[in-house]
Amino acid sequence: MTHADIIAKVSAMLDAWNTRNLDLFVTFFTEDAHWHDLGMPHPPAVGRAAIRAFSESALRAFPDFAYTIRAPICVADDKQSCVVPFTISATNSGVLEPPGFAPTGRRVQFDGLDYLQFRGELVSRVETRFDPADPIGQLLNVRIRPEPGSWMERAVVIAHRVVAGWIRARS
Repeated sequence: MTHADIIAKVSAMLDAWNTRNLDLFVTFFTEDAHWHDLGMPHPPAVGRAAIRAFSESALRAFPDFAYTIRAPICVADDKQSCVVPFTISATNSGVLEPPGFAPTGRRVQFDGLDYLQFRGELVSRVETRFDPADPIGQLLNVRIRPEPGSWMERAVVIAHRVVAGWIRARS
């Protein structure tokens, strides 16, 4: 495939995702495709059926899920892979199965990267990477990372030192 072919293929795949056309969406993957996403309860999803099941689960939990490309798609020189910088925004208004997380009704927005590998003209592997602290903190309305210099940061450092000392003593 050419650079333009890859951009067009990825754009069409994401259009199928954003319009909830999962029948079309899964046809962009090889039969044995692997998709490892930090948001998956039991990664990776292997095969079109597992990819569809994960997609259905995500859309039940986040019915207004929107995937937006936030920067140019970076295509490798060999035209066998690309990186897609994305922004995801969604409202958690349904149960996330598995594992059964209840809806919070909260909206999330976070950035990440999808690394796609191709076999021929189909996607054979997806690695989705993002900082899980961002959506988890937004969904639960908690600050996952303490403010620098705060009492919470000092407490985390003290706890870490205690655990690190215990680990060293056991070694």
